[in-house]
Amino acid sequence: MFKTAGSMLCCLAAVAALGSLPGATVGDAGDLPFSDHQRQHWAFQPVASPEVPAADRNSPIDAFVAARMAEHGLTLAPQADRVTLIRRATFDLHGVPPTPSEVEAFLSDRSPNAFARVVDRLLASPRYGERWARHWLDLARYAESEGFKSDETRPNAWRFRDYVIDSLNSDKPYDRFVQEQIAGDELWPKSSEARIGTGFNRHYPDESNAAILMQRRQEVLLDITDTVGGVFMGLTYACAKCHDHKFDPILQADYYRLQAFFTNVATDDEIHLLSEAERAERSRKQAEWEEATAEIRAEMDGILDRKREEAFETQVNRRAPETQEAFRKDPAERTMYERLLYQQHMWQMRYHNDARLANSLDDEPKARYRELEAQLEGLDHLKPPELPVGIGIRELGAEAPATHILSFANYAAPLDEVKPGFLTLLDPQPASYAPTRDGRSSGRRTALARWLTDPANPLPARVMVNRVWHYHFGQGIVRTPSDFGLMGEPPTHPELLDWLAGEFVRGGWSLKRMHRLIMNSETYRQASDFREDASGTDPLNRLLWRFPPQRLEGEVIRDSMLAVSGRLNFRVGGPSAYPALPSGAPPPRGGWEVPESRHAQDRRSVYVFVRRNSRYPMLESFDMPDTHESCARRSTTTTAPQALALLNSEHTLGWAKGLAGKILDEAGSDVHRQVSTGFRLAYSRAPDAWERDTVLTFIEKQKGIIGVRAAAGETLLLPDRVPEGMSEAEAAAIVDFSHMLLNSNEFVYRN
Repeated sequence: MFKTAGSMLCCLAAVAALGSLPGATVGDAGDLPFSDHQRQHWAFQPVASPEVPAADRNSPIDAFVAARMAEHGLTLAPQADRVTLIRRATFDLHGVPPTPSEVEAFLSDRSPNAFARVVDRLLASPRYGERWARHWLDLARYAESEGFKSDETRPNAWRFRDYVIDSLNSDKPYDRFVQEQIAGDELWPKSSEARIGTGFNRHYPDESNAAILMQRRQEVLLDITDTVGGVFMGLTYACAKCHDHKFDPILQADYYRLQAFFTNVATDDEIHLLSEAERAERSRKQAEWEEATAEIRAEMDGILDRKREEAFETQVNRRAPETQEAFRKDPAERTMYERLLYQQHMWQMRYHNDARLANSLDDEPKARYRELEAQLEGLDHLKPPELPVGIGIRELGAEAPATHILSFANYAAPLDEVKPGFLTLLDPQPASYAPTRDGRSSGRRTALARWLTDPANPLPARVMVNRVWHYHFGQGIVRTPSDFGLMGEPPTHPELLDWLAGEFVRGGWSLKRMHRLIMNSETYRQASDFREDASGTDPLNRLLWRFPPQRLEGEVIRDSMLAVSGRLNFRVGGPSAYPALPSGAPPPRGGWEVPESRHAQDRRSVYVFVRRNSRYPMLESFDMPDTHESCARRSTTTTAPQALALLNSEHTLGWAKGLAGKILDEAGSDVHRQVSTGFRLAYSRAPDAWERDTVLTFIEKQKGIIGVRAAAGETLLLPDRVPEGMSEAEAAAIVDFSHMLLNSNEFVYRN
């Protein structure tokens, strides 16, 4: 089974053109079937140290950009006004608009480094990690459920989200960040943080009730291989699962050499998060509880043993004959591959838990079981609290199953065996690795993690700085962020890309340093005004003759509405939130547990529960990606459901009521102050004369219309707080004014 239609079409095209292709044999680099065009492709060349162009610019970034523009007779635009700058920077780094006090402080600071101080303040806030974690979670195909038809919840998946937020806020060096996600359990086995980092490769979608475990396991390995190749190397590795890549110098053998690093991985859904002292104390309490309850639990186990055996046999009998045979072996006789399949199967058995099995007992044993349950509950005061755990990956031992090239990715059609290895064009020899000292892991992923963070590797640093540039400007220097291959777009500013990659490594792989370099440049601080002459030369703005205006993502729109309405809950981290679904929306399979507290629902969107098959409706309408696969570049569509979500949604109307309440709290009954306050809260600026007159006319007209509706008995939308002495018609008109502000282009765009 193929993950995407694209993979299927690629494979079918290869079949039509070439027939059945055997896997290529890895040999010496000179023997490999790569053309000069492939070998000389820019992405596979060492990162250069380009000379910064001579230019009257404060930043090397500006020197590179200005030099490229000069070739086409273009120049940088003037600097944007200060309100635009602080809104742009705050949306970029925090994902919410600046507060009026933050805007006022910046406007009052006339020093030459005032904007640099704004950037530093924004980077120092925990809001930064929450904003930029969303980008990484898109790449990691982060979700909290399995996907496929059952879409079961993955408890504790949210800890990876918090790991990403914390890592970004602490400015963890990117090379360490990568190493933890590839091999944290091998490199730092005593660090629960590093082990939770391995959750990057635990976020694959999984058909948990698949009957053919060999196929299910191969699907997981295909997903991990595709994701690692795209995210860290910027290459479309997936195209090589069935045949040598049709365009890039990636052999089919390379695909399975990369997969071989992961062939020994298993789920680790019980990563303990306590310190050694806390674990020791918990173990002491657990031992006391076990001793006090031993007889009760033994009798309960005796009652359920037969049911457990029946449930296990029922599940095993659904499997393929060879799987059944492996499961019925003595555990000591199972091969490593069989152990991996068995561990994969036992995950499913959690749905046959004791509570469910007890319900299926006959009357007499069920009654006795309930008595024992009550006795056990009476000793709960001795039991230690539930153990906090995270999820990630691990290995079941130092020995790994063999990895074979597969004919058209079919687990049942193995070809030549391959050893773990890197991209053959860059490093044709098999990887060197050794098992961990404790013998629990093969050490394979450690070798991969170190290769991916080797400064001599031309891909990872380039790929990551391009992603940072992409998220700031809405377009990367390479406009295909996860495809640096021959079919991806070439860099618009190749010297600048290499200079940034070099600075990234020289600066200790610091992402915050990259933000400062980019955001303090004249290129970033340009106005976004349209220039007809420049557009005629460069209609797609690839040379960056203005800052590209961009519609905000759905998460930022929702968070911004919550923020300006005064309802945003800034609680950091912890289990995910379940905001109320729109009226009429059916609860998704797997559940959606909305809390009674509105404040608990109004957390930032990065904390909204991500159910793979049922994305939160507002976020989905604004192009939240499908979490079944990695997303490097979000689509930006303009559709009717987006307009309807902002105009008619009870959530948007509620946020308009909150904003109206804030306006009236500050401005009272003075309608001129109401208009100014609304603009300042929503747009960070004062209205001009035309805007003021237009809004005053609108409010006056609305009061008359609302008065008629109220007289007819219609229920009015009123602000959260109505000042004493103000009529309901006047208050409701301010809600309509607030609703207009939230629906405007100026509110949902970053300029």
